[in-house]
Amino acid sequence: MNLTFDSVAAPWWPYLFILLAGWLATDMWRWLGVLAGNRLRDDSEMLIWVKAVATALVAGVVGKLLLFPAGALAEAPLILRISAATIGWLAFLAAGQRVLVGVLVAEAVLIGGWLVSG
Repeated sequence: MNLTFDSVAAPWWPYLFILLAGWLATDMWRWLGVLAGNRLRDDSEMLIWVKAVATALVAGVVGKLLLFPAGALAEAPLILRISAATIGWLAFLAAGQRVLVGVLVAEAVLIGGWLVSG
């Protein structure tokens, strides 16, 4: 049977298809990572490399969002985007490296700056 999005006419099929496709693309690999990760030491070369790659990917995404944003974020001035990220990072450090604090402060600065300048 050819299982595509349009292959079954049942009303529940799109939901099952999205659930299965979403699971295969994400959760399956997470569980395999957990199983494989149990055998790795925290200071192993492989885990250090994985952490470095993950950090580089996050830095790349943040840099792209700051310098080359799309959508509504592109309307915010560059100085506002950089200021929001910097102040959010400083709040993150001041709050004992609590991610939620950094994100909320950065959002507040960005939204506040948007309201003041707009």
